[in-house]
Amino acid sequence: MKGELEMAKQSTTQKKLLLITVPLVILALVIGVVYAINDEKPVQSDSKHEKAQLSATEKLVEETFTLSKEGKVPNIPFVAGKTKWMEVTEAWGTTEQIAEAEKARYEEYQNQLTTIGYAGNVVNDIRSYDANLQTISLADIKNVAGEPDDVRYYQDETHDQIILAYDINTSTELLWVLPKATEQEPDPKVDHISLYTQVDDKAVIQSLVEVMSVEEKIGQMILAGISGTTMNTETKNLISQYRVGGIIFYQDNFQSPEQTVQLVNQIKEENQTNLPLFLSTDQEGGRVTRLPGGLVNFPSNKQIGNVNNPQFSYKIGTLLGQELKAFGLNLNFAPVLDVDSNPKNPVIGDRSFGNNAEIVSNLGIQTMKGLQSQNVIPTIKHFPGHGDTSVDSHLELPIVDKSLEELEALELIPFKQAINEGADVVMVAHILLPQLDQNHPATMSQAVMTDMLRKQLGFSGVIITDDMTMGAIINHYNIGNAAVESVKAGSDVILVGHGYSNVEKVISSLKAAIESGDISQERLNESVERIMLLKKKYDIDHAKVENVNVNALNQEITTLLNTYYQ
Repeated sequence: MKGELEMAKQSTTQKKLLLITVPLVILALVIGVVYAINDEKPVQSDSKHEKAQLSATEKLVEETFTLSKEGKVPNIPFVAGKTKWMEVTEAWGTTEQIAEAEKARYEEYQNQLTTIGYAGNVVNDIRSYDANLQTISLADIKNVAGEPDDVRYYQDETHDQIILAYDINTSTELLWVLPKATEQEPDPKVDHISLYTQVDDKAVIQSLVEVMSVEEKIGQMILAGISGTTMNTETKNLISQYRVGGIIFYQDNFQSPEQTVQLVNQIKEENQTNLPLFLSTDQEGGRVTRLPGGLVNFPSNKQIGNVNNPQFSYKIGTLLGQELKAFGLNLNFAPVLDVDSNPKNPVIGDRSFGNNAEIVSNLGIQTMKGLQSQNVIPTIKHFPGHGDTSVDSHLELPIVDKSLEELEALELIPFKQAINEGADVVMVAHILLPQLDQNHPATMSQAVMTDMLRKQLGFSGVIITDDMTMGAIINHYNIGNAAVESVKAGSDVILVGHGYSNVEKVISSLKAAIESGDISQERLNESVERIMLLKKKYDIDHAKVENVNVNALNQEITTLLNTYYQ
């Protein structure tokens, strides 16, 4: 009986052990899996248990990283990428400690132990020298955040620093700047932090436009012609008083390469404190050329159309760009995308690549891209098509009595394709299209510029008028009123090619229209933003040019023509 009891006890004990052991084995397996997972993916430092273990300086590191995700740094109320210069000034006042860097302006606020960087007028860099941050060591940063995404170094006469860069998001990084570790100090303390945000060009430009005066904005929308071959009082006034956005040069402004370079450099020098200028001309090739000095001329577009080789057209555009750059110019009123569909046309003719819309499209786009390759702004013209006219708009107002469907079947084809291929500027023609707008020529027509060009064709670049001093306009309209109607209809730049007094009338009329509310501030700002974005895209600046090597240009042109065109 005793033996049976012992066996019963043993059996019971085994059952108990089994009941205990099996769960323990399962628990051990689960723990093993958890540890295996944790070996692959470290425990995040924001767990409640780990936070309790952080030192005071490590907690400050963690707080700094948390704030950086919102564009902030400890104890500073501003947001990188959002706060404007005026908001900083209202909170902290102005400072005399200002430094200009290549892509930003830095202002030092000594009382706040902070330096603020601005892209335009938007805060894009917050540098804090806060004493609490300077208690953080290299080890503290790495204990909390791990290894940086990038390590950089900076050294000058007084600094030998290491910079730990952590990517916060695609446009923002947090930089920890410390002295380089040494044997004497293997765990250096932070000198300062920098929260840097890449601000897109549009936001920068919008911030600049916000603080521009009405006069400055109007000036940007004027592209003016000048008289003479030297800097005179009127030209100085256009720059210093009216702060025009650009100059157009004609053949009578140019005598020689030396004189042209001198004039262009003088204009750039006079404009030094303003936004950089569009410096433009009509260098189409063929019978429309402006540059001086015996340059070998290109064949007309009609002759290029006969060759019908896209590579040839691209290389012509490239050499046109090289010519313009050599003379210090940055905007060309070419290529012509008009389809030469009317043999009686007195103004287009051989300036067109031909009467086939596809050939005009292909060759015109290649010339456009060749110009762009040289960082020269091309202008496609004359929208919506000047090819089917029998009147010269320099003298009178042509009428094209076509429906939208008819235009889409021919005239609009090259413009639509060029816009899809990256056209930056469209010049609108002085032609009346009564089936679209009975009362206004294209340069004053909302139906043409806003409804067709912007909305239907999706063009978001700069719209410029043809010269408003041409007979098509001044024989029928007051030039000031015409400019106002043009801006209201959708143009961004008013081209006033001749007459200082005409420029004054246009500027005066635009200012009056803005003050009366006939042109809204929003409408004004839209155009100025487009203009400034274009200048930024092409890096338009005040840099002067050296003397032109005409022989080298001619050699390249001759080689090209001998290769493709006889």
